[in-house]
Amino acid sequence: MPTHAPTRHHPHDDAPDTAADFHTLASLPPGRSREALRNQIIEAWLPMAERLAGRFRSRGENLDDLRQVAALGLVKAVDRYDPELGNAFESYAVPTVTGEIKRHFRDHMWTLHVPRRVQDLRNRVRFARQDLSQTISGRQPTVAEIAAHAQMSEDDVRTGLGALESFTALSLDAELPGSDDGYSLSDAMGSADPALDVVVDREAVKPRLEALPERERAILYMRFFADMTQSRIAEELGISQMHVSRLISRCCDRLREQVMRDAGASPAA
Repeated sequence: MPTHAPTRHHPHDDAPDTAADFHTLASLPPGRSREALRNQIIEAWLPMAERLAGRFRSRGENLDDLRQVAALGLVKAVDRYDPELGNAFESYAVPTVTGEIKRHFRDHMWTLHVPRRVQDLRNRVRFARQDLSQTISGRQPTVAEIAAHAQMSEDDVRTGLGALESFTALSLDAELPGSDDGYSLSDAMGSADPALDVVVDREAVKPRLEALPERERAILYMRFFADMTQSRIAEELGISQMHVSRLISRCCDRLREQVMRDAGASPAA
């Protein structure tokens, strides 16, 4: 009778038969022989790891980097695999390598930090939209349709949709959608409010203003808060404009000196 080749127990025809090698590896003590056999097994399964890396080539990451990540996952799989459990190495290695690649995307490829739960929602929403696009034409699926298809709440769908825009950042020089005049995102952004610097100065001078005599405090209020001229203040108080001018200068000099002295004394205090 014709002899038949033994049937492989791996889903890929080119998967190497390393079952005996793994049993030998498990029995060897640490040393050169064990390290050489370990490297031999890793090298035999490396094409499988590179094949898995190729599945992610269209996601914006360099393929060589993905191959290195996949190789790292393969090394972890070889070191952790227990042949005594009776499972084929490939059934353990594939999810290990794939998980390492996905972890790489999660930790290194997101421009914005997004919690793991939100990343999972993003993936479910993305897959649901892809499925629905096969049956819905001419428009994007609604939140309700995605929620029903993916068995998610509508709030989770909205969270996932928001995360779809978080994987990469938009350049500030990018032209805004619907803009025909080169209007970019940077043109829509605000600038620092110069009045914020005044807040610190006002808080610093406030207790010194309260300590001034009532007349000097009234003069400063009328000049700088009520925007009254010096001649108008002089008429209001029944004194000369020159006197008002001297009082304002003297008060401002005193306040500036006191505030600067307080600022210089703060660190020592």
